[in-house]
Amino acid sequence: MNIKNIYSTLLILFLCIAKTNAQAVLTIEDATRIALENNFEIRIAKNNSKISETNVTIGNAGILPNVAATVTDNNSVTNSSQTRQDGTTTSLDNAKNNSLTYGVGLNWTVFDGMKMFARLDQLKELQKLGDSELRRTVLIKIVQVNSAYYDLVQQQHQLAALDTTIVISKQRLTLAQNRFSIGKASKLEVLNAQVDLNSDQVALLRQKETYANAKILLNQYLARDPKIDFTVTDLVTVDNAMNFAELSDLAHKQNPAVEAQIINKRIAELQLKQVKADRYPVVNLTSGYNFSENQSSLGFTSASSSKGFNYGFNARLNIFDGLNQHRNEKVAKIEIENSQIAIDQQNMILDTQLSTAFQTYQTNLGLIDLEEDNVTIAKQNLDITLDKFRIGTITTLDFRTAQLNYVNAKVRYSNAQYQAKLSEIALRELAGNINF
Repeated sequence: MNIKNIYSTLLILFLCIAKTNAQAVLTIEDATRIALENNFEIRIAKNNSKISETNVTIGNAGILPNVAATVTDNNSVTNSSQTRQDGTTTSLDNAKNNSLTYGVGLNWTVFDGMKMFARLDQLKELQKLGDSELRRTVLIKIVQVNSAYYDLVQQQHQLAALDTTIVISKQRLTLAQNRFSIGKASKLEVLNAQVDLNSDQVALLRQKETYANAKILLNQYLARDPKIDFTVTDLVTVDNAMNFAELSDLAHKQNPAVEAQIINKRIAELQLKQVKADRYPVVNLTSGYNFSENQSSLGFTSASSSKGFNYGFNARLNIFDGLNQHRNEKVAKIEIENSQIAIDQQNMILDTQLSTAFQTYQTNLGLIDLEEDNVTIAKQNLDITLDKFRIGTITTLDFRTAQLNYVNAKVRYSNAQYQAKLSEIALRELAGNINF
């Protein structure tokens, strides 16, 4: 390779590095933080959790009394006629009548078979369910962000591999042209080198398109402008010391799906308490202060008024309702049974997912080591092949094979790291312990 070509290659690499440095580097920690702040689904889940929290009040459970102010004003204009017992008659046209009543009333359920307290406990469980749903949403979105981020890292590695193969292809084309100029190679060798270089450049363009689209997707998960440009770090660190027993223990304690089913069972049990409460009497206290004023243009009394305090209580007991109470209790017990079945089912699904994901995780860890060795071997083979190609002791086909083997080995190594990272993320999602 002559001095001019070396200079051109170094200049291109320098410009690529300068462009990379000009872009903001987005770390996985930054991506997670932005997603937690901006992601639409997470924001909606946060608001839904706040709604569940706001609903937990003793007033919403029916423990507090209801106090209401009322006012009623009735007016009429009539033509009236009255005949007394003595036969005298009194009549009045456009007689005006007015009745005004206003006051404050209180109604307080002091006993309903403890239904109100079961309702309060149910509201608290619904709040926990909202919190669990928030955690589940956050986990799903953070997993999406992590997967998209490390996919970008992989795409970046593939770009670097294709950049390397283009540099090698350019060297090959230069050597073929030099050999052709001194009569040691045919025109066919030059054309083959040019075709392979063009193919590599096409692959690079396709890879750049994939890389750009992956950036847009990550920006979507971060709920920000898809045109924002950035780079990601090159390092993929895979935790190779994950323990299945520890993961299983964590998963059964804090997996959001299992947690939600357990809460649903508790809600069903509290619903049964509320249904059973209908067997007991409901006692209400009533009280109020009222003022009433009446005016009449015709009659024995032209005006009257009253004001005062009233109080009392009422009670209601269900004696027979067509056996609906028995039916409602039976249905509520079946709902509890169903919720327990759902817990058992979710635990079985979780165990299956954990076993499958852990097996995939172990396989991918082994592939990382194998592919890393393959990269080293393929690089050594390429170096030897390049030296032999320079002195013309191997064919262009052998050289191209060694070149592609090296590029493919790097791509497979990058993909093995990516798949292993995805396996790690999947296990952490199932265990419910992704750090965010």
